[in-house]
Amino acid sequence: MTPVRLRSPDGELEAVFVPEAGLIGASLTHRGEELLAQRKGLEAYASSGSTFGIPLLHPWANRLGGFSYAVGGQQAGLPRDSPLVRLEEHELPIHGLAPYALRWEVTAEEPGHLAARVELGPERLELFPFPHRLEAVLELTDDALAVQTTLVATGAAPVPVAFGFHPYLTLPGVPRAEWEVVLPVEQRLVVDENAIPTGELEPAGFTRGALEDRSLDDGYVLPERPGPFTVSGGGRTLGIEMLEGYTHAQVFAPAGLDLVCFEPMTAPADALRSHEGLRLAPAGEPFTAAFRITVDG
Repeated sequence: MTPVRLRSPDGELEAVFVPEAGLIGASLTHRGEELLAQRKGLEAYASSGSTFGIPLLHPWANRLGGFSYAVGGQQAGLPRDSPLVRLEEHELPIHGLAPYALRWEVTAEEPGHLAARVELGPERLELFPFPHRLEAVLELTDDALAVQTTLVATGAAPVPVAFGFHPYLTLPGVPRAEWEVVLPVEQRLVVDENAIPTGELEPAGFTRGALEDRSLDDGYVLPERPGPFTVSGGGRTLGIEMLEGYTHAQVFAPAGLDLVCFEPMTAPADALRSHEGLRLAPAGEPFTAAFRITVDG
């Protein structure tokens, strides 16, 4: 695997992406300090999908409520024993079809800029029968990393849009209990015993304050013009800003782990089955979504 290193104009921010391992964002450092939780690292991600850094979730983000779905007259099944299907604690499919195994082609590379693309192969189209390619543009400036993803239908069928990202943020040198978070949301998705959305909404509940010993794993509807999701501590603030295309977010901060994830999602969990909030990208109408990770301090 050959990593691609990006560097901001002032040299204080550096990022590493690995095109041969799903274009994973493997590192984001600020003045030499790592801002992404490394968990089991690159080798475990590339071999088994054990997530870390900034992984793509494709073609769906988070959980599905079962092993079959139908969209636009196209039906698909997900074999439990497929190497492309990963199961979570409820034995349900999660985080798409092995996006860690996608081999991206770099189309442009400069010190603070990376562009790449990938097209689905036949083994993936058997499980997600909607031909398309993905195009990514990554930009590193002095205070942010911007991630833009464009989905382009390459066949006649419209493509369901349900991808997302899972940035694992961490504040080096600051106890997790002291991390202050802000969640710019008002409505939380009600879920069943398997953490699958029921279609109902409820007040967001906790939206700001110290993490302390809280354990968070909740999905939210984004307001029309969402502010940034932030985590602050030790004189530094990290933010996730949804720039375009994202309608939902998952917040994941398990107790006992020094990480918090503000996950951009183009649809709620299980949208391929429920069709709640699911959009389609017709042929000739590329769909673009973008977010950025900001660094202040």
